[in-house]
Amino acid sequence: MNQLANKKILVVGMGKSGIAATQALLKLGSVVSVYDQKEEDKLDTQLIQFLRNKNVTCYFGKEPKNTEDLDMVVISPGVPLNTGFVKRAKDAGAEVIGELEIAFRVGKGKYAAITGTNGKTTTTTLVGQIFKNSGRKTYVVGNVGVAVISKALCTSEEDWLVTETSSFQLETTRYFKPEISVLLNITPDHMDRHKTMENYANAKAMIFKNQDESQYFIVNYDDAESRKLIKHCKAKVIPFSRKTALDLGCFVLDGDIVIRNEEGQYIDICKADELRIPGAHNLENALAAAAASYFSGISPEVISKTLREFEGVEHRLEFVGEVDGIRFVNDSKGTNPDASIKAIEAIKGNIVLIAGGYDKGSDYEEFVKAFNGKVKHLILLGKTAPKIKQTAERLGFTNITMVKTMDECIKTGYEKAAAGDTVLLSPACASWDMYTCFEQRGDHFKNCVRDLEK
Repeated sequence: MNQLANKKILVVGMGKSGIAATQALLKLGSVVSVYDQKEEDKLDTQLIQFLRNKNVTCYFGKEPKNTEDLDMVVISPGVPLNTGFVKRAKDAGAEVIGELEIAFRVGKGKYAAITGTNGKTTTTTLVGQIFKNSGRKTYVVGNVGVAVISKALCTSEEDWLVTETSSFQLETTRYFKPEISVLLNITPDHMDRHKTMENYANAKAMIFKNQDESQYFIVNYDDAESRKLIKHCKAKVIPFSRKTALDLGCFVLDGDIVIRNEEGQYIDICKADELRIPGAHNLENALAAAAASYFSGISPEVISKTLREFEGVEHRLEFVGEVDGIRFVNDSKGTNPDASIKAIEAIKGNIVLIAGGYDKGSDYEEFVKAFNGKVKHLILLGKTAPKIKQTAERLGFTNITMVKTMDECIKTGYEKAAAGDTVLLSPACASWDMYTCFEQRGDHFKNCVRDLEK
């Protein structure tokens, strides 16, 4: 039975997830209104036309009215839950949830859900590829850029939705219950939103909150913050480790990726050095993906073949080109200090590093310490540039150039680098001060490199 027909629902935020949620709710017969902080003339004209044709009440650049009459608010991930009109609607009795929760309620497929501060997109893409190679009908959705709800309405009971989930998405779930949940790591991020590490970890823990003993929780044994959450989990806990041999789970043994199953058997997957994705963090991503796939019932042969063939994802340690022996690598998805530390560690040889962007309240001390003689020059742009510069100089790193544009970044990088060096874009910050998303930032970097090559 359709529980959402004739319900008064406000969709907050007209990004990808908000638009997809609006389309789905209209199909389900809900009475939909929408809000976006942008003025109408800043939004896509086709979107406006679609909403007008469907008689959707639109609030663009102005607060919604009559929020006390709402049955539900579907809030986009980037919108804080304490936003005034959202809070008023909730206080008046409206349920406040996200597009992921709606998708779970109205769709039929099984979920494999992946979260963590870093590695989500790579692991989600890799799990999706393994699932597809096994013959399962699979949709790769969520924070990777495809709204879950856009696929959930056409799933059958046997289909899988391999879903990248952020803390923002998870904190607006209520009944969401994946068959397989994966927690990759927890390091400081989004402190401007969550305020404390405890709040952030609790949001991540929502991924397994509703799971039961028949389901699986895949967790990073090497990550202390992730391991702390195990005691709250009712699902079967399957750890993975890059450093320790385990009684159960996926780990590295004598250079091989192996799984020890619930019967105590050892299953060889492949050699760790056969992976095409570089860096210790990507080995962890591969271990997590192998565990998620094996314990969901996929054969070791399919897992092994896919791991050996997988070449990574766009905007994550993506080789862009080489000019006069200088390599250019796009890691625009490095949107927090820990992600960029992992990128620095994965690159061989000297680095000219491009960093800076929107300030999420991060601390940059560990980031600068990770330069460790590898980073020979730092190029900074965006709102956090002065903050990172101040931290670097306090720690004794002074080879710094401040710039205004990505084009200046590339030209300066080329000037400061020598043959054999890598110019690495790994900002350690979000992109929202200068770009709409990290993809746009990465694409701009790549276009500037191509202009340099001409």
